[in-house]
Amino acid sequence: MDLCHPDPGELSSGEAEELQRIKWHRKQLLEDIQKLKDEIEDVFAQIDCFETAEESRMVQKEKELGIGRKKFNMDPVKGIRYLTEHKLLTPDVQDIAQFLYKGEGLNKTAIGTYLGERDPINLQVLQAFVDCHEFANLNLVQALSSVGAFVLGFDG
Repeated sequence: MDLCHPDPGELSSGEAEELQRIKWHRKQLLEDIQKLKDEIEDVFAQIDCFETAEESRMVQKEKELGIGRKKFNMDPVKGIRYLTEHKLLTPDVQDIAQFLYKGEGLNKTAIGTYLGERDPINLQVLQAFVDCHEFANLNLVQALSSVGAFVLGFDG
């Protein structure tokens, strides 16, 4: 007797019924497996769409950030306004100071112009900007050299 493919004539009625139940369960399991495969395929397709959309948003954000930097370099106040309106920068003085401190793509003269404005917000940004610099454990000459290096665009 072949156990994998028994001759139906050799099975008792109880064994034949059990064999039919097993075949039915096998069929149900294979259908469930196929449904799971289809669902997994759908999830991967959704992930691909999400990643593509996210990459598109990141490219758009970088483009807007570049525009904001250019605007800042031409007119610092308008540049900051553009960056905050496009939610690339919060209006928080600490956030603005950190943006200026990093200075990526920003003209040093434009930074100085913005920090030199006498508007109360600009003065708060100036204070936060100064706080971004690390002057601990430096003597006066080293601290001034650090500030001078920043102003002149040198590292360290």
